[in-house]
Amino acid sequence: MKLQPAIHLVIGGLFLLSVAGCATTRPDKSRTLIWSDEFNNKGLPDSSKWNYDTGGSGFGNEEAQFYTKDRLENARVENGKLVIEARKEDREDKKYTSARLLTKGKFSFQYGTVEVRAKLPKGRGTWPAIWMMSEDMKKWPDDGELDIMEHVGYHQGYIHASVHTKKYNHIMQTQKTDTLFVQDASEKFHVYKADWSPEKIEVYVDNKKFFTYENKEKTTGAWPFDKPYFIILNLAIGGFWGGKEGIDDTIFPQKFEIDYVRVYQNK
Repeated sequence: MKLQPAIHLVIGGLFLLSVAGCATTRPDKSRTLIWSDEFNNKGLPDSSKWNYDTGGSGFGNEEAQFYTKDRLENARVENGKLVIEARKEDREDKKYTSARLLTKGKFSFQYGTVEVRAKLPKGRGTWPAIWMMSEDMKKWPDDGELDIMEHVGYHQGYIHASVHTKKYNHIMQTQKTDTLFVQDASEKFHVYKADWSPEKIEVYVDNKKFFTYENKEKTTGAWPFDKPYFIILNLAIGGFWGGKEGIDDTIFPQKFEIDYVRVYQNK
């Protein structure tokens, strides 16, 4: 049901969550909706809101897919949902195709709340993500990365949230991260949310907070999050994490379905 406007493996801890239904967002007078995509159109994603990353470079993660652009087979809006679909098919030197959508150049914001209602793919080799990076990204990880949701198919149901900075990142194995178990993440829609302020970042699933990163050190090496960031939605296949236990070719096609993306400014 829709409401109208009203990388990463060190685990710091584990909460458990099993939800029979899904959470919905209630109107909240303490915040104002400043951007959203309800995916009420049909066909290709709204080009006024979304750009694409394309190609088969592996994107620094040794990923196995080729990301396409303006191709309905890999990214489309249908039945009120954005569908990012990974398929087993050859494209250049890759054996899989998928899509990576981002608001870079279209929309970015500094501080607020991001909510994404989504249902995740499943199967060994899948690696969907909801994340954010600096609009003025010059160097990773110095300019920061916020991972609101990551899920690898061989570790079914475990939702990961992380931040990456110059001081804390997965290359140095110092990144700040935590994990929540959501039993039906690939069967039902759940709301993945990040609250971002100058003091801290908090990440939730269905209003269950499981990750907090505080701006304790007051340095750019530890906290580069005082600048505008854009949103990324993608479904990777394989890679150094998603493909750690191989890729099961019998699972394709796999869909990452997004019901809405909403960004609020908090009063």
